Amino acid sequence: MINQKQESPIFLEPVMKQMVWGGNRLREVFGYTIPGEDTGECWAVSAHPNGDCVIKNGVYKGKKLSEVWEQNRNLFGGVQGDRFPLLAKIIDAKDDLSIQVHPDDAYALVHENGSFGKTECWYVLDAPVGAKIVIGHSAQSKKELSDMIMEEKWDQLLTSMEVKKGDFIQIDPGTVHAITAGILILEIQQNSDVTYRLYDYDRLSDGAKRPLHIEKSLDVIQIPAKDTKELIRHCADLEADRQNLLVESPYYKVWKCNVENSLEIKPEEPFYIVNVVEGDGLFNQEIIKKGDHFIIPANYETIKFVGKMELILSTVSEKK
Repeated sequence: MINQKQESPIFLEPVMKQMVWGGNRLREVFGYTIPGEDTGECWAVSAHPNGDCVIKNGVYKGKKLSEVWEQNRNLFGGVQGDRFPLLAKIIDAKDDLSIQVHPDDAYALVHENGSFGKTECWYVLDAPVGAKIVIGHSAQSKKELSDMIMEEKWDQLLTSMEVKKGDFIQIDPGTVHAITAGILILEIQQNSDVTYRLYDYDRLSDGAKRPLHIEKSLDVIQIPAKDTKELIRHCADLEADRQNLLVESPYYKVWKCNVENSLEIKPEEPFYIVNVVEGDGLFNQEIIKKGDHFIIPANYETIKFVGKMELILSTVSEKK
């Protein structure tokens, strides 16, 4: 019997995004070429029209991820759907991000031209001592929420939570949230670029305030907010050389792998996204290093990492 050819890992060229709150740590920490000193986002694995990554290697070199997804669904275990399901990005917050909220699929389908909603999660790559994220709110009814927004009682409305390097936070649709200055995160999310701004500190971008989305925000904000303790997991010191599950949502599964020597995984998913966030080593004899992002396609019999590195793995979830 002739074995089916095993596909190469699919390495991706990140797409950089300049933001009013961005900085330069995507260059300083990861060595990326950035377009300016206000680079806020690295879309590391993306097939979204607003940032479609190009394949760096192999037979698909030069093609966009969306194109490979459309034409070679066998690489992704035959996963159904009209678009690649996930998006992985690194966010460098030199300044505070806007206070924002995301819709779910049902709302986005109607109000955002058929877009996915946006469920996301954050792995904190770095944070200043005492750093806090904005997450949740204190309102107990829609009227109270609306009144506090209109009266700009942000100090009373918004709640926050201290975070540190190695924390993992799940952000469901309807959750008011914001990353604050100095925090660097890896975000795994649905393939969506829909964000509703609730408050933006009256900042100017190109001489004008960025638009807010108050009515849509009021439509989708969850009331009352979830207890923030339910949303965070401290995972800086998880067991080494094993696949540690961080979350299984209806849209994605995410694992953290602290490779100290070697880690072998028997593939049980249609494909894996791999984000190398620290260190270097080998993936099945292929050299990988901090800042690399790649997809392990279907039909691998064994996945083996050797070296000293920190990896975030993710895949699409079928838990719906």
